[in-house]
Amino acid sequence: MKRVNILHRTTRVTFLAATVSLLAACASMETAGPKATATLEPRSGSSVSGTVSFQAVGQKVRVEASIAGLTPGEHGFHVHEVGDCSAADASSAKGHFNPSTKAHGHHGGAERHAGDMPNLVADSSGKATLSAEMDLLSLTEGPAGILKRSVVIHADPDDYKSQPAGNSGKRVACGVIRAAGGSYY
Repeated sequence: MKRVNILHRTTRVTFLAATVSLLAACASMETAGPKATATLEPRSGSSVSGTVSFQAVGQKVRVEASIAGLTPGEHGFHVHEVGDCSAADASSAKGHFNPSTKAHGHHGGAERHAGDMPNLVADSSGKATLSAEMDLLSLTEGPAGILKRSVVIHADPDDYKSQPAGNSGKRVACGVIRAAGGSYY
């Protein structure tokens, strides 16, 4: 009888420990929210293409990019203020998304544009992927949101200090950010 009680208590303790672990894991998970995407098209005579997805996760936005056609190395990568990629050089996208009117800076710093993101790093075949969580972006429309704005890839790396855009060179790809499953207008 004592052995059965000990086994029963051991099973109960194991079950409770597993339940507490599961509840703690669930509590720490961020709730995934709205999604948006941008399909990048070549600009400035490049052959760069790809997709960028955005998803709200808690108070941040997860940015995931899959790009092809880049030259090997680093490339500036930013959200720009206007959702217009019609110009051959993507100048129609205007400057970096900057609702707080701050100076350009490192994507992890306090003093930066909301649209300042990590450089993309292309491998020897010109492919780059990125997964990052950004804290100044919002998947809404209006002055503080990125929907109906654009995402741009530059020819050169962002140095994270030169004003106003990090000395990242010409714009080699551009795409308009649209709510997933939605349209631009």
